[in-house]
Amino acid sequence: MIPLPKDLDPYANPRAFYGAELRRLREAAGLSQNELGERVFCSGTYIGLFEAAERRPQAEISRALDELLGSGEHLQRLCRLARTSKVAGYFADAAELQQRAVSIAEYSSMVIPGLLQTESYARALTRAAHPYSSGEIIDGHVRTRMERGSLLDSPTPPVLWVIVHEAALRVPVGGDAVIAEQLDHLHTQGSTRPRVVIQVLPFSAGANPLLDTAVTLMHFADAPPAAYTESAYSGELVEDTALVEHISSAYDLARASALSPEASLSLIRSAAKGHATDAHLP
Repeated sequence: MIPLPKDLDPYANPRAFYGAELRRLREAAGLSQNELGERVFCSGTYIGLFEAAERRPQAEISRALDELLGSGEHLQRLCRLARTSKVAGYFADAAELQQRAVSIAEYSSMVIPGLLQTESYARALTRAAHPYSSGEIIDGHVRTRMERGSLLDSPTPPVLWVIVHEAALRVPVGGDAVIAEQLDHLHTQGSTRPRVVIQVLPFSAGANPLLDTAVTLMHFADAPPAAYTESAYSGELVEDTALVEHISSAYDLARASALSPEASLSLIRSAAKGHATDAHLP
C-alpha cells in the first residue's frame, strides 16, 4: 500500500485535495486501502496512488467510491477538477504515466513519436490535425508537446525504445526542410543518448500486428505495466493485464522484424540527407 505522504498539502492542487478527501472518507468508513479497493474492483495500491496524488482519479472509480462511501457526487466533482490537463483528455492519463515509467516502448507507423519531435515538426503535425484552429491554440499544443520532451532530460530519464515505420521517414511533414531537421534530431537522439534506442521497421518487413496503429508500452518500478493505443483523434489507456501482454507480444514481433539500431540510424541519416537535398532543389 502507498499511504498519503504526511507532507502532502491537500490544498496544493485539485488532485491532492481529491486524495485527502478520499483518505478522509475511507478512514471514516473504517476501511483499509486494500478493503476499499476490493469493494470497487481495483487494488489497494491503486487507492493508495489516488490518495498520494500520484495518479489522476478516474471517473468510473470515483462514481463507485461515492456510492460505496455515501458521499453523494463529492468525489466525482473533485475528479472533474483533478482531471484538467493541457493535453488531450484521451491522452492525459498516459502522459502522466510516462512521467513515472522506468521504461517506455513506442511504435509509430506514420509519424515520429512525440517525445522525439522537433518544434517545427510538431507544429506542422498540429496544424494538419487542427486546420481551423487559431495560431494561439496551435502554439499551446506545440508548447505542451515540447514540455513533454523534457522528460528525457530529467535526472532519471526512462529507457525509451522507439520503433518507427520507414513510412515516417519518407512523408515530408512540414516540407523537406522540416522533415530533414526532424530526422537529424532523431539520429542525434539515438546516437548520443544511451537510454534511447531507435529502430526502423522497413517497408520490406511487410505486414505486422501494429501496422495500423500507434502503441506505447510503459513499465514501472512499483506497478504493473500499462499500454496506450492511439488513432487520429482518440486514444485508450490499457491496464488489463492480459491485453497489455498481448500488445507487448505484438511489439516484440515488430521489434524482431525491425532493422538493428545501427542500421536504423544509418537509414535515418540517409533519409535526412535525401530530404535536405530535395529542400534545396529549385
